[in-house]
Amino acid sequence: MSLNSVTIVGGGLSGFTVAKELRARGFTGTLTIIDPAGVPYDRPPLSKDYLLGHRTAEEIQLSVAQWFHDQQIQIVTGTAAALRPDDAAVVLNDGTEIVSDKVVLATGGTARRLPIPGGDLESILELRTREDADRLREVLRPGARLAIVGAGLIGAEVASSALPFGTEVVLIDPVDPPLVPAVGHELARRLHDMHPERGIRLVTGVPLSITADGAGHNLVMDSGETISADAILVGIGIVPQTALAEAADLDADNGVLVDEGQRTSHPNVYAVGDSARIRLADGTLLRRAEHWEHAMNTGATAAAALLGHELPRHGAGWFWSDRHGVHLEGVGSMTGEGTTIVREKDGQPSVVFRLDPDGYLAGCAAVDGGLTVRAARRIIDRRILVDPEQLADPGIDLKKLAR
Repeated sequence: MSLNSVTIVGGGLSGFTVAKELRARGFTGTLTIIDPAGVPYDRPPLSKDYLLGHRTAEEIQLSVAQWFHDQQIQIVTGTAAALRPDDAAVVLNDGTEIVSDKVVLATGGTARRLPIPGGDLESILELRTREDADRLREVLRPGARLAIVGAGLIGAEVASSALPFGTEVVLIDPVDPPLVPAVGHELARRLHDMHPERGIRLVTGVPLSITADGAGHNLVMDSGETISADAILVGIGIVPQTALAEAADLDADNGVLVDEGQRTSHPNVYAVGDSARIRLADGTLLRRAEHWEHAMNTGATAAAALLGHELPRHGAGWFWSDRHGVHLEGVGSMTGEGTTIVREKDGQPSVVFRLDPDGYLAGCAAVDGGLTVRAARRIIDRRILVDPEQLADPGIDLKKLAR
């Protein structure tokens, strides 16, 4: 059966990439993107440039509205309420039905709530959408007290972005330091210590309850301390949006289950991005990923699979983050058995490498070391055996080891 039409549910990076890649690969059929926000926009700036007011809503769009018109991609502003896989039909909440040959689910995730008394208060902030960022910006003002629960990438970025507003920030996490699985202990320690150096108070512990009154919020910690704040932001990860898929009897387990071509358990439906989780042919479930590049990669893979093209090969997983004027990048895996090698600069860890038990590079993370991380990615992807002493030597350009 020839492919004449595709409907994409979700206008985040993964859904946008499906549409962009289909056109780039020569697909001339009908393309529709359904999303409540309309024209797709990029989400990483929400905790940085957009929150700070350095970029406008239009400037964070993944492409200008004219591009979608030129590419003949229809944007439907609405919410998908039901999916009929046998008919490849999507039903919107206003009753409109959109029928196509294939459907791609790019439904993303919703912010995870604190499972404690008061954790569902409407006044508690999250950061998943442009509207969330607008709401957060309204509380960032001189002398305002902001408590951030979760000191991972998003929490750290918002803490950093809040400082120029004159906001007093308390950053809460049960782990000290956080991000060890992503960047290794040495770099995680350096990154976390940047917060108090700039006036952010760190609290290690677990919230037990939250109450709110006219004076603000009170967050009771497991230590017995009560933290008072004008606003609370919770950034503890996401819950994949699988309700649409599960109601349509698609296989799901902490994500919509897909094969390596992003195909779900129904031949008419594909899934990409944060809400998709790969199930290998032997039944093994891979860990669901939530990074920007993963969203883009899964979108590209789905486009190739839809057209019957050879699936693209992607390198080791990569991520980035920004805080307090420094740029963090990581690639591969910093967990698992093996050894850690640290490069220092000015007496501080600047690059951390993780070697597997056989001596091959498994992961790398760096502060202001993008070129090093890119070279590390080549080493990982090409399975180049490197000398640990050379990895540790800051005087050796890693690009030479990647050749």
